[in-house]
Amino acid sequence: MSSTEPSPNRRGYHGSCHCGKVRYIAFATIPPPIGPGIDRKNAMRFYKCNCSTCLKMGIFHMRLPNPAKDFVLLSPSDPAELSNYTCFEKNLDWRFCPTCGVRCFTVCTNGQSEEIDLEAKLGKPSEGKMTRIWRMGEEKWEPGSKGYLSVNAHTIDQDQERFDMRELVDKKWVEYLDGKEWAQPPRYDYPYPGGTW
Repeated sequence: MSSTEPSPNRRGYHGSCHCGKVRYIAFATIPPPIGPGIDRKNAMRFYKCNCSTCLKMGIFHMRLPNPAKDFVLLSPSDPAELSNYTCFEKNLDWRFCPTCGVRCFTVCTNGQSEEIDLEAKLGKPSEGKMTRIWRMGEEKWEPGSKGYLSVNAHTIDQDQERFDMRELVDKKWVEYLDGKEWAQPPRYDYPYPGGTW
């Protein structure tokens, strides 16, 4: 990151499907850390994969460092209420809205429904109002070995401060993965064959 880049800032970004049935908040740090010295399993990352699943579903991965703390599903309060697609080893749930068909996130774990003080979590003055949410259980998440959550960055609501997908691409903060062959390391300049910008 150059001296002209803004300092990293973690904040809650609201996201949703097109019809609004699915609503969530993802806590992300922008700009994300990038480069060869980064522990990719524990870092905030944006990436595009050229595998057939990600490509055909239009997934722009936003991987959060700790999904148990960095992602809350506001609606519905249980992802089992969403439609689901599994493929290949069937270990990932590619959840999507049963009304509009938009895929907001992919998950591989059971989570828990609970009540939290959402205003306090967002760093706002709190009146103690509790909100029912769903999230991954902390005991179900271990970087690189247990649990998986990827937010589709295309579903982050537009016009939120510091979230500009053009900037992510222009400043080469997006990784391009060779998920089709898994033969090449991630790169930041352009997609692998079959991939998209």
